[in-house]
Amino acid sequence: MSHHPQVDAVAALADSQRAETLDLLCSYLRIPAISCLEAHRPDVERLAVKVRDEIADMGFDNARLLELPGAHPCVAAEWLHAGSDKPTVLIYGHLDLQPVEPENWRTDPHTPTVVGDRLYARGAADDMGGWVSHIGALRAWFALAGGPPCNLKLIIEGEEEIGSPNLERFMDAHPSAFASDVMVLTDCENPSTEIPGLTVSLRGLLEVKLTCSALSADVHSGLWGGMVPDVSMALTQLITRLSDADGRMAVGRVEVDEARKAAGQNIVFADAVIREGAHLIDGVDPLPVRDRSAAEWMWWQPSVTVVATTLPTLERKKNALRREASAILSVRLAPEQTADEMLAALREVLLVQPPAGVDVALAADGWSGEGWLYTPKGPAFEAADRAYEKAWGRPLVQVGVGGSIPFVALFGRRFGDLPLILNGVMDPVTTAHGPNESLHLGIFRKAIAANVYLLDELAALGSTLISG
Repeated sequence: MSHHPQVDAVAALADSQRAETLDLLCSYLRIPAISCLEAHRPDVERLAVKVRDEIADMGFDNARLLELPGAHPCVAAEWLHAGSDKPTVLIYGHLDLQPVEPENWRTDPHTPTVVGDRLYARGAADDMGGWVSHIGALRAWFALAGGPPCNLKLIIEGEEEIGSPNLERFMDAHPSAFASDVMVLTDCENPSTEIPGLTVSLRGLLEVKLTCSALSADVHSGLWGGMVPDVSMALTQLITRLSDADGRMAVGRVEVDEARKAAGQNIVFADAVIREGAHLIDGVDPLPVRDRSAAEWMWWQPSVTVVATTLPTLERKKNALRREASAILSVRLAPEQTADEMLAALREVLLVQPPAGVDVALAADGWSGEGWLYTPKGPAFEAADRAYEKAWGRPLVQVGVGGSIPFVALFGRRFGDLPLILNGVMDPVTTAHGPNESLHLGIFRKAIAANVYLLDELAALGSTLISG
């Protein structure tokens, strides 16, 4: 394999320019591009225009906005001058943000602030820091070598945080923008600040509505309490059927193969890391792992969360027995588990022997998403390991993500025959989607270097060897 003669110099330049790359990242983070709020639609569009213009100035060709009715725009660009013997690499990221609750932040969520070795801002790591780490690498390639060593395409989506509802429409409408030999998808996590992660699995998602009914109207609790069912009590009793004594979901558990079990045992999540990352309060401990690893519980087994109820709130209490009560349960599915399999398992537990004889209904309701389980193999992943060894001092560790990322499952379904390299700049204390989201600056630095070397390693394979 023939490597670019200037690759080490490009890596050194990218490292020397990391302050400028951080400034670029901060300029993007100051725009509150919150895709789920209509009031911020202009901000999403403003950020997309800014990104388009700046990557055009950097040296990309045909930098443009991909637009469809009813959708936030995608930024697209390419540089295809490396030659037909070099692979075409697609880099995907997203520029939109989750909403914020400023009162729960220690700093202003849209004013990037460095505290110690972390940059705090909404989107710092999810996912602005992820794809901007590629921009930092590419700026150095353009400045020193006139362009990257392989052909390159960029797709920066504006709707990932609302589930990428139009991404497949963009794929159908603009197939050439996605056509490539290998894809690098940058919205994932590393198991620590010192261990780089290659994401190979995601949990799926199923939301269900559980309803208990007993009366045709609310009635006075003093007059009828003790003789007619309380649907609120029945609902809570049913929900507790789903968990074991440790507080974990006991329904729908799956058998995990020995290879993944062993891999999970090798990834240690210290109690202190879990405590900080999950914001556990003093006196409350992480759940015991028992005969499995923390990785297995978080990545490869299902879990359930109550995300909404119609139960009385403190603000609207009244002395009444309610006619019905409902809860929305968000179920994270094991990577290969289907929604139908989980729904059947839930029905076996929840629709038998109803508490106090109430009427019980259960139905899929709300969000759903496929899980994803991937086996990385072939020269592209060996190339990625070599790149990360140069930048991090160790190869990628295969990890899972407990969340559900619709775009990943979509890319897997549409482009599963291509190498899909899922990396990112998050770590266990990033607090993506929560208050005080942050980017570890050491990870950002190593990610920029890894991206420099990754493009060189992929280019060295050539277009014919990239998929093995």
